[in-house]
Amino acid sequence: MENKRWILPEGIDEILPPWARKLEGVRRALLDLYFSWGYELVIPPVIEYLESLLTGTGSDLDLKTFKLTDQMTGRLMGVRADITPQAARVDAHQLRRATPTRLCYIDTVLHTRPDGFAGSRSPLQIGAELYGHKGVESDVEVLRLMMKSLDLTGVRDVYLDLGHVGIFRGLARSAGLDPEQETALFDALQRKAQTEIGSLLDSYGIAGAPERMLRALAELSGDDALLRAREVFAEADPSVQEALAYLEQVATMVQRWLPDTPVHFDLAELRGYHFHTGVVFAAFVPGLGQEVARGGRYDDIGRAFGRARPATGFSADLKTLIQVGLADALYGAPDDGVFVPWEDDVALQRRVEELRAQGRRVVCALPGQRGGAREMGCREVLVRQDGRWTLVSS
Repeated sequence: MENKRWILPEGIDEILPPWARKLEGVRRALLDLYFSWGYELVIPPVIEYLESLLTGTGSDLDLKTFKLTDQMTGRLMGVRADITPQAARVDAHQLRRATPTRLCYIDTVLHTRPDGFAGSRSPLQIGAELYGHKGVESDVEVLRLMMKSLDLTGVRDVYLDLGHVGIFRGLARSAGLDPEQETALFDALQRKAQTEIGSLLDSYGIAGAPERMLRALAELSGDDALLRAREVFAEADPSVQEALAYLEQVATMVQRWLPDTPVHFDLAELRGYHFHTGVVFAAFVPGLGQEVARGGRYDDIGRAFGRARPATGFSADLKTLIQVGLADALYGAPDDGVFVPWEDDVALQRRVEELRAQGRRVVCALPGQRGGAREMGCREVLVRQDGRWTLVSS
């Protein structure tokens, strides 16, 4: 009978050398980047009571979350599928600061089904969240930090996709849609299914300006989408006008701070609709049909934890960034070690300590082992020459 004890569940992966080394190098560099921007590291628990994990996130995260019963209390618990709600709880309940709070994290999450690039169910989520400021400036700061993160991991040729969930939300409210109707229309908009959108609006009895604006929403994408939207939404509710003006401000600041980054607008792209409350953004690279990082505004999620606060942030899967980016070139080849013989020599040990203090990887041979320097991933060897231990190429 075949031994299958080594088989991992589908979508659950282990990171082996040399990728683990590259990933750790990127992780450290990202934490240093976030620290330099004033973001403080938090490490929330892997498992929490379910109602805390799913606060304000809608049904999407509920479907992604592994659930189990706490044997001590009988309460339902969940293995986190997203760290963002946990960071919101830390800000609202634990820190309770009056000033803006910047938090960051890098840790594993677990999904019930494969998601994202390469179909992983155990992404290594990185992210940054900014609480306590409601305005374009904080949204753009988070967006710039997201782009810095992608650059640091070697992800190139990035273009941005910008939208605002308040536009559809305001149109749906003005049209008098109930929650079920809004959900059905939302789904059709995501698929850009114009015929289905028209059929739904007809069945709801929506006519006139509301019907025309909702139909047009699916076509408002592209570089000139904001210009066309001004004309299309001329009769829209004030909340729609405000959302559009806010998005224009974000676009102007992005152009100033990231002049070389292409920006695409899609006003019907409503990723995270049940979670986000304002501007949403995502980063894409050519040849990959899904985003490599995403974020946006999600105000007042802390209300469930006793303290509502404005909030904006971004997140990504570090494993995806490593695969898409240039980590191999940025964080070194695996064969940069120093191989040393096994000898009970004080001078040799002193030389080994010096090399390790310089950040070199030193591998000591073991008596009777198979394989030499090359097999052990070392390109240099310590040899005794004229009574001194000297580095030579292997």
